[in-house]
Amino acid sequence: MDEALLRSLTPSVLGILVRRGADFAAAEDAVQDALVKAMSVWPADPPRDPKGWLITAAWHRFLDATRADAARRRREDVVDEEPAPGPAPAVDDTLQLYFLCAHPSLTPSSAVALTLRAVGGLTTRQIAQAYLVPEATMAQRISRAKRTVSGVRFDQPGDVATVLRVLYLVFNEGYSGDVDLAAEAIRLTRQLAAAIDHPEVAGLLALMLLHHARSAARTAPDGSLVPLAEQDRGRWDTRSIAEGVAILQAALVRDRLGEFQAQAAIAALHADAPTAEETDWVQIVEWYDELARLTDSPIVRLNRAVAVGEADGPRAGLAALVALDDSLPRHTAVAAYLHERDGDLTTAARLYAEAALKAPNLAERDHLTRQAARLNTHRRD
Repeated sequence: MDEALLRSLTPSVLGILVRRGADFAAAEDAVQDALVKAMSVWPADPPRDPKGWLITAAWHRFLDATRADAARRRREDVVDEEPAPGPAPAVDDTLQLYFLCAHPSLTPSSAVALTLRAVGGLTTRQIAQAYLVPEATMAQRISRAKRTVSGVRFDQPGDVATVLRVLYLVFNEGYSGDVDLAAEAIRLTRQLAAAIDHPEVAGLLALMLLHHARSAARTAPDGSLVPLAEQDRGRWDTRSIAEGVAILQAALVRDRLGEFQAQAAIAALHADAPTAEETDWVQIVEWYDELARLTDSPIVRLNRAVAVGEADGPRAGLAALVALDDSLPRHTAVAAYLHERDGDLTTAARLYAEAALKAPNLAERDHLTRQAARLNTHRRD
């Protein structure tokens, strides 16, 4: 059973049903039912035209549901017609679905969940497992999202920036359960890049590839985090790095710089350094300056402070940190790192312990706790 094929066909099948008159929520339910049926039927009897099979199965499921709903009977004159025989149409509405699932009326979490269902072809259970929430909770979230966008016209132009933010949110969830969301985000972004010629789409794809290339080296055998400077660079995926750099270079020459291209440029400089000591921190600071100009994000300025600390010394990094709100996520951890670099181990140990209490996840909390313990042990020695 080729689950990857099913996922890749999901958005185009859903788009065809919507174009035939099905409202988005009903069409999405019908496609999900067709996918479940395919998983039980195809292993023994694979279709010659998988896309056509899914369209027919989903359309029949939609018609059955429509006929069963008395409130929708008046629509049967519009939608009750058999799909034309022959190969499935080549029209691909994937791009419109991306825009629909990233509609500004949706919360970020709802947009991500709907994208994974409607465009990614994941089941509600898989999405719930990935986000570590009960399946019923995720089902309610998706149902609300579908109701929200059901009245949106399918041919309305969408906001590429919003779509990219949703895909980046998916990527940053990483891995949990039986679905690697980082890999899924890369797959969906590749799909988007094939549908739209936009330098920021390319920039996001490059950024994902460059970050994901380091995934094997990010954790030790015991599950603990390994900081970038301590990672075994021999475990980085050089093929993904080469692809990411090539995609980024092609985007940058178009001279339409955006935030994802700038982030990818920073990731590429890290990937290009044979060792942590050979990292070109001066150029990374310059890219952070560009990124700050594009986004005016306090998180970007926080990361820039780290880069300044590496390029110009820890006291310069601490000076850059003073201008930032100390309630920012990771602010205390950054301050701890820079104080350690500056030789103030007492302050660094205290700040690492404080940062551990604020950590957003167990892995990061354990890492920061170990850093504090390491410095305290060193001071006693």
